[in-house]
Amino acid sequence: MALFGNLTDRLADTFKNLRGKGKLSPADIDGTVREIRRALLEADVALEVVKEFTGRVRDRALGDEVSKSLNPAQQVVQIVNDELVAILGGQLNGGQPRRIQFAKNGPTVIMLAGLQGAGKTTLAGKLAKWLKSEGHTPMLVAADLQRPNAVTQLQVVGKQAGVAVYAPEPGNGKGDPVRVAKDALKEANRKQYDVVIVDTAGRLGVDAELMKQAANIRKAVDPDEVLFVIDAMIGQDAVTTARAFQDGVDFTGVVLSKLDGDTRGGAALSVASVTGRPILFASTGESLDDFEPFYPDRMASRILDLGDILTLIEQAQKNFDEEESRKVAEKFATDTFTLEDFLSQMQQLKNMGSIKNMLGMLPGAKGMREQLENFDESEITRTEAIIQSMTLQERRVPKLLNGSRRVRIARGSGTTVTEVNALVNRFEQAAKMMKTVARGGTPQIPGMGPIPGQKFGSSKQQPKKKGSKSGNPAKRAAENAALAAPKPAAAGGSGFGLGSTPGGPSEEELASLQKFLGR
Repeated sequence: MALFGNLTDRLADTFKNLRGKGKLSPADIDGTVREIRRALLEADVALEVVKEFTGRVRDRALGDEVSKSLNPAQQVVQIVNDELVAILGGQLNGGQPRRIQFAKNGPTVIMLAGLQGAGKTTLAGKLAKWLKSEGHTPMLVAADLQRPNAVTQLQVVGKQAGVAVYAPEPGNGKGDPVRVAKDALKEANRKQYDVVIVDTAGRLGVDAELMKQAANIRKAVDPDEVLFVIDAMIGQDAVTTARAFQDGVDFTGVVLSKLDGDTRGGAALSVASVTGRPILFASTGESLDDFEPFYPDRMASRILDLGDILTLIEQAQKNFDEEESRKVAEKFATDTFTLEDFLSQMQQLKNMGSIKNMLGMLPGAKGMREQLENFDESEITRTEAIIQSMTLQERRVPKLLNGSRRVRIARGSGTTVTEVNALVNRFEQAAKMMKTVARGGTPQIPGMGPIPGQKFGSSKQQPKKKGSKSGNPAKRAAENAALAAPKPAAAGGSGFGLGSTPGGPSEEELASLQKFLGR
């Protein structure tokens, strides 16, 4: 199930009904708002949040910004996008995403709290690995001494993340978590760790014992951040749980876990609005790398199927070597790109995490939802096996791959000749498409056409616009003005079929994309 898949589908179908209407009547707007309300309630968004959200959407949709708009349907999408950003916490920090507040002196202490099963221990490892990648030296603290094998699990997660774990007690009901937390600060100071992440115990439900223990740990270590970890699949119960923790322990921020599950998104759309506490991070998969800072505007774009190009670019820049990418771009332009280069690019792509998640960040991903669901991640592994079964000469000169060589490669990689043929065909198509980009053409996204607004390559590579040939001066001036006017983006770019996309690729996104592609 794609992130907020059901909610995205319902909203897309709702907006599609507005397509082609030059003017929206109050009845049109009321019908749209009614469908939005149903979609949000089905997504388990808290009732109070739904009422407030749809009320603001209706008031704005009935105002001048829609009635005077050249494309009123598109303006409604923009309004919904703005209000989604607001309830996801966009208004809590002046519209900017809130980040961890680091201590000025001594180690920064981050305490994790939440119910048992919310994924705190795994998330502790994800947070530690992310902090390490940001240049910090984190230490995990095993202060969950109640849950069976919680200490062992944290030690395993810490080893996978490549960070230190402070675990002086065996757990399983033995040891004092408050003393462990206090002693951890001394250990961090002694070994000069700059961030301490305290993993606390959870319960199957909110109870007084949990709150008292968590409150005592908070009092003992005076954390700089208390992060409430909440399962995104919990639905409307998220509001009750979050309020209980806010009253009993209080927290400074929220982390959403299990956003990759069969979630309807209610927790994400409710907790920030109800508690007034910002969402700092989101866990989007099982791997320790499936963890990212939370941006309300980007999440709203994903929900509305407008894509999340900036996050995709950031992930690519983090995993792709800039110098290597430059060399590959030159190879594309000079027809020297080989299967050896293709293998290297595939391996770097694999390091970025789930291919499904990345493709889901493209605008209009709803249109290829079925293909995404059926995509086999192990296909990359088979591709690697096929290329690695080739000789160095065959990788560098694919034209050498005759029938007998392909049979040998298939046997060596444990695949079929058909799969080898398919790989070679995909390689040739990819090389051809990227050569077009490298030489100044416009890349085509399957099912979407050219990337709107993109002009790759220098101005010399772009065809010049021809002026009017009319002998009538007035007519010639009008025709030339029409030629010089900017053309609208192709319809359907948003996946709603509503023309150009509000919240779609911004100037910042386009500049980042061009920079990444080396143009």
